[in-house]
Amino acid sequence: MSDAQNDARSRLQSAIDAADGIILGKNRQIRLALACLLARGHLLIEDLPGVGKTTLAHALAQLMGLQFSRIQFTSDLLPADIVGTSIYDRERSNFRFIPGPVFAQLVLADEINRATPKTQSALLEAMEERQVTADGETRPLPDPFFVVATQNPSHQIGTFALPESQLDRFLMRLELGYPDRDAERALLAGGNPRDRLARLTAPLAPSDLAPLQAAVAEVHAAAPLIDYVQALVEATRQDAAYVHGLSPRAALALLAAARAWAFIDGRDAVLPEDVQAVFGSVAAHRLRRAQGSGHASGDDLIALTRRIPLP
Repeated sequence: MSDAQNDARSRLQSAIDAADGIILGKNRQIRLALACLLARGHLLIEDLPGVGKTTLAHALAQLMGLQFSRIQFTSDLLPADIVGTSIYDRERSNFRFIPGPVFAQLVLADEINRATPKTQSALLEAMEERQVTADGETRPLPDPFFVVATQNPSHQIGTFALPESQLDRFLMRLELGYPDRDAERALLAGGNPRDRLARLTAPLAPSDLAPLQAAVAEVHAAAPLIDYVQALVEATRQDAAYVHGLSPRAALALLAAARAWAFIDGRDAVLPEDVQAVFGSVAAHRLRRAQGSGHASGDDLIALTRRIPLP
């Protein structure tokens, strides 16, 4: 790696260390969230209320110096509340577009599965095309543009399951889970995490992200490594446990995430261990079980990777 890339990686590590001081005991999830951002993806965090989903999104925005916007999804939220609306300007005798909260560099879509499917779909174009169309005009979104969505478990009252097309827009899905005993004790002794969050300084600036993302895209993936990714994807397609296997877009997402994980670890080439590290987060929400309900679990995917020979 070049000196500039080593410097950027050093500042990335500073960001990880700072986030570790806010979301205690969740280093792996923090690194995965950063890998998602560096791979130019969007992140879905699914877990119980109160485990730190929103705090993680706030920390990412603050550590990167990103313009932050939060949308609280509720059953009465309308698409125009996300995208924006046009109002009539009497002085100019024309309509003027008022941008919605989606026009931010990091958008937190909080409790996205509490809104109706019509409102959920308002994010589709924004997440995929990084632009929105309103009143017949297409408007670009900021660059960088990163959506972090949180959702509560689907068995909770008042939730609407995300459709497959919406789930596929998220490069990764994470679960935070309860902290271990030591981390929870440190959390209780350390006071309100939001107070520590307010004191965070940004080791990175928004202008740093584009070069970092370009460097991640250049991380080398050798032919045997690509064969390994293909073998994993093909195994999901041949496994009768799932309704359907991973798509070509999911395969691209897996390779992009593995490149980002390797970059964070300071390597300029992807190893099979990098693919394995991100496989569960990239694949689980895209694989629906054929029997029963729900998506693939981490244990399911670990078992699948064990069936594929390492290159």
